[in-house]
Amino acid sequence: MTFAPASARPFGAVLTAMVTPMTPAGEVDLPAAARLAKRLVDDGNDGLVLSGTTGEAPATHAPEKADLVRAVVDAVGDRAYVLTGAGSNDTAHAVRMAEQGAEAGAHGLLVVSPYYSRPTQEGLYQHFAAVADSTDLPVMIYDIPGRAGVRIAPATYERIAAHPRVVATKDATADVAAMPALRAATGLAWYSGDDGLLLPFLAHGAAGIVSVSAHVVGGRFAEVVRRFDAGDHAGALEVFTTTLPVIAAMNGAGAQAVMVKAALEVLGLAEGRAMRLPNVPASEADVADVRAALAAARILPGVLEDATTLP
Repeated sequence: MTFAPASARPFGAVLTAMVTPMTPAGEVDLPAAARLAKRLVDDGNDGLVLSGTTGEAPATHAPEKADLVRAVVDAVGDRAYVLTGAGSNDTAHAVRMAEQGAEAGAHGLLVVSPYYSRPTQEGLYQHFAAVADSTDLPVMIYDIPGRAGVRIAPATYERIAAHPRVVATKDATADVAAMPALRAATGLAWYSGDDGLLLPFLAHGAAGIVSVSAHVVGGRFAEVVRRFDAGDHAGALEVFTTTLPVIAAMNGAGAQAVMVKAALEVLGLAEGRAMRLPNVPASEADVADVRAALAAARILPGVLEDATTLP
């Protein structure tokens, strides 16, 4: 995989934070993961992020994570960037995950702020630097104070951006106003971590999005980016508006992996919606809500509508 300059789109524009398919017995279903990965890339995704929160990373284990990387890289080849999560509130554990992901063939790392521990800004910097130092892979750091309990400060962003392998950030702060100055100060490629903020982030120079809803509307998001890049901002908004029911259904309750697996089952792209505790599968009421959202977005079961057919 040849990476673009950090100032452009080092991991493409539209990346799915991919769920980890599981069998009814709760085992990681590698053939299903390979099929899903190929479908997502066919639908317009430039990249896939494995073993994040949406991938149930806290409930999967080291050999499973490595096997998942191998299966997905084998499935998509050089058609998409494959990142793997190296996220933990134990820095040594995050380093091991990074090393194992690199050995398994990942193209990059997603490194989240250490959650629950709420480290100081110096601790955040040292954590990110230790993981970035552990492999030769490019790194996307992940700022999500709602889950981590701590936000990356501007000075910390500037320090870690000087690391040669830190090339991007996934910003899930919902602070669109802060993003332009941070991007200018760091030179990092900025990715929205909130599905509903794709257009505002693009307007401020973002590279793209790391998305949950892209499981279902990745092609539409790619079309939004294409139209925005071409200067057709009204057209980009028109296409983006068609994704809003899906965004609401996938993110509204905060149980993204649960709702995505329900959507994939409704669409005939998954055989079930098995989860590992502490997550439980979507209820029938949840499934009904997802089905209604897919209908509102004009997405038929078994078919992901081609974005080029949209207005």
